[in-house]
Amino acid sequence: MKSFQYTITLLSFLLFCTPALAADSDVLYVMLQGPSSVGLAALVEEEGGTVTHDLPIINAVGAKLDRKQLQEILKSPLVTRHIDDLSSVEEPIETPQEIETCKIRGHIELDFIPSGIQWRLYNKQTSPASMERLELTWPATLGHVTKIAIADTTVAPALYDAAALGTLVIDFPASHRPQLKDLDKLTVSFERATPKTVQSPLRQRDFTLKATFAEGCATDLVPGYVNNHEDFYYNSAAGVDALHRQGITGKGVTVAVVDSGLWEHDALVNDTTGRNRVLARYDALTDTLDSEVVDESGHGTHMSSIIAHSGKTKHNGRPTGSYKGVAPDANLVAVKVLDREGLAHVLEIVRAIQWVVDNREKYAIRILNLSFAQTPRWAYWEDPVNQAVIKAWESGIAVVAAAGNEGPGVETIGSPGNIPDIITVGAVTDSWTPNNRDDDYIPDFSSRGPTPSGHVKPDIVALGGHMTGLIRPESAMALGQPEDMLRTGEFVLTGSSQASALVSGILALLLQLEPSLTPDDIKCKLITSAEPAINRDGLLAYSPFQQGYGYVTATRALLFGHTDCGGAGFDLVVDTGDDDHFYGPTIIEEDGSPSLPELRNRVSSELSEKGLSATRRWGVKEHIEQRSAATVDSAHPNAMPFDWQKLYLQEKAVIDNLARDALPDSPSSP
Repeated sequence: MKSFQYTITLLSFLLFCTPALAADSDVLYVMLQGPSSVGLAALVEEEGGTVTHDLPIINAVGAKLDRKQLQEILKSPLVTRHIDDLSSVEEPIETPQEIETCKIRGHIELDFIPSGIQWRLYNKQTSPASMERLELTWPATLGHVTKIAIADTTVAPALYDAAALGTLVIDFPASHRPQLKDLDKLTVSFERATPKTVQSPLRQRDFTLKATFAEGCATDLVPGYVNNHEDFYYNSAAGVDALHRQGITGKGVTVAVVDSGLWEHDALVNDTTGRNRVLARYDALTDTLDSEVVDESGHGTHMSSIIAHSGKTKHNGRPTGSYKGVAPDANLVAVKVLDREGLAHVLEIVRAIQWVVDNREKYAIRILNLSFAQTPRWAYWEDPVNQAVIKAWESGIAVVAAAGNEGPGVETIGSPGNIPDIITVGAVTDSWTPNNRDDDYIPDFSSRGPTPSGHVKPDIVALGGHMTGLIRPESAMALGQPEDMLRTGEFVLTGSSQASALVSGILALLLQLEPSLTPDDIKCKLITSAEPAINRDGLLAYSPFQQGYGYVTATRALLFGHTDCGGAGFDLVVDTGDDDHFYGPTIIEEDGSPSLPELRNRVSSELSEKGLSATRRWGVKEHIEQRSAATVDSAHPNAMPFDWQKLYLQEKAVIDNLARDALPDSPSSP
């Protein structure tokens, strides 16, 4: 085995930071760093250049210069570092969805019509798509299929007349394959009308549909949630709803959302009492304050909705006492840094974070949500965005960042999530079953560690699969992904962005109860209460590079979280200097794979299932109780690397003590 301290910056520098050869007259967009941003700005102006960004948070300026001006400026001892490849072409930020190789999508909702069902299909290719195969299952109570129509084409009954009750598969002859243009509908009629009564309602999950097109491109109907408009479900799955019912709603805590802006929707602008809770709006693209930060992308609104949507959750039309956002009474500060396409410039991200830090006391900002991830271009201590984020953390702001959507490969954690101290969040999906965690798993897209400097990331995982929220109807995402828009106007998105927004909401709940918590305290509460995925044999179902410390929920963070994790053993401010840098514990195995000391004996060699698992459980309680209810394989007698039973008893004691404290005092004996 060898140390992980290798090729940290050289390759990324050669790939991303080597400026193209340019004539002296060519315009360069440059970042200059040194002891003082004031001195650097004076240098730029003396040489006739233009200061585009004043960034004292990292002792830097952005400037527009020609090559000759830059060469003169670099002669000054005031310049200790420069980057001259920061052109006006922005680098892409993490997309909120998995990368699509198939450009045909079925709508997230199934439509029920009197004669049967209808499913909207979207062809995003430039040419018609030829359907090769159709698979369908349905409740037998509806009888046999009587008609299938795709767009304007009625499928020949001979292709499905012999199908068994409740299931059919059609392989279309090459000469009779339905052609999908842009938006078309698949309509299926049954012998018996679809019932509409409350006593026997049909649900989307009662049906399965899969349409396969040329070159293996396929789209499936998702199971969906029941009445997703009234209930977004992630608050019940994340243990948030119980806190809402106790009045824990994030009141008095401010979350700064650095993203693409904010849609001025009542449920986002106002809290649960109708009070306006958006304290400030700052546009880092134009460096303007207190004008509407129009969300052209849609991403920022969706993050803010997950964090703070103040609409009531309902069941059969009746309020449940919970809300749709995680912290519906939290204050918001909306900072725009992403454009319509979800792109951002490095220096504008730094400017956005600087504004948040400069105004943290004015608006009582305690949490900074960064639901984006860029491919690291520098070592984490050299990255200008990371340097600003480190200053935010040191100033007392808890920073939550997305791990990224570049999995399942190792070393895919994005920046700024590769900073050791901040809270980096990967994603879990609930497989559309919020009341059953046995099928919750880490999807392939969620980025994996380690970071290039050998640190274990993500820190935690949280719900990030098919998260419902508000979105500006005219935004690029809403117009570009109509298949993800519910008929009631909400939008459903998947990604580590959504998972990090949920965690930011949880932080607001914790800070309402314990406002004295520091960022380190908060992170400690999360990692000490997180539940790892454990196989029945007692080994970890996922490595720490996949799940970090485990699955986070709000109630566990409150009940079991500690604040005594201790320091990280290094000074972040010193670490961003030139001399002393902090590397993580990762080692490299002989086969070249990253690992940790003794990790091989602690992680199961079996791949964890994508969906329902008979062996994987989240947390010691479910693991121990699963083992107690089943015949346990004793392949590892008395040699288990983890004492799950001890942890189980410790958690049980906490719950028992809370239950005793909640009981009324018993009457005195006569």
